[in-house]
Amino acid sequence: MQPMKATVIPSTTRDLTERLIALERCEADGETAPAFRVCDKLRRPLSMLMGTQGYRALISRALTLAQRESKLLTSVRVKEDGALECLNSEAFPVAALLAKQLIALLLSFVGEAVTLRLLDDVWPTLRGSETTQGDLDDSKRQS
Repeated sequence: MQPMKATVIPSTTRDLTERLIALERCEADGETAPAFRVCDKLRRPLSMLMGTQGYRALISRALTLAQRESKLLTSVRVKEDGALECLNSEAFPVAALLAKQLIALLLSFVGEAVTLRLLDDVWPTLRGSETTQGDLDDSKRQS
């Protein structure tokens, strides 16, 4: 049996996720990693679109992919309602891996236009930032 490989995430997706994390860092309470806050802010609108179980499946898949990159994330659990529970604050520094996987899955499953519209609804200040749909399209052509 071959070891699982980490999923390669395009740099534009990583950059977009880093900007979302930076926005959440401004509102951080110290109790929750900003990257976990990104996932939690997406939980409500995605649960409305996909249902709670659909969102739970999506975030669980993102977590599985992120855990391949860092074993510290094995202390993170997805609750029945899709909320995240972190049993060890040592996972906070690598929490961005989970948010990046979630955004990558969204881009893959629903496309750039829907993902960017959703992100803009949740983070209105994201509008006009560096990553636009055209930037994401350009990165796909370069891959």
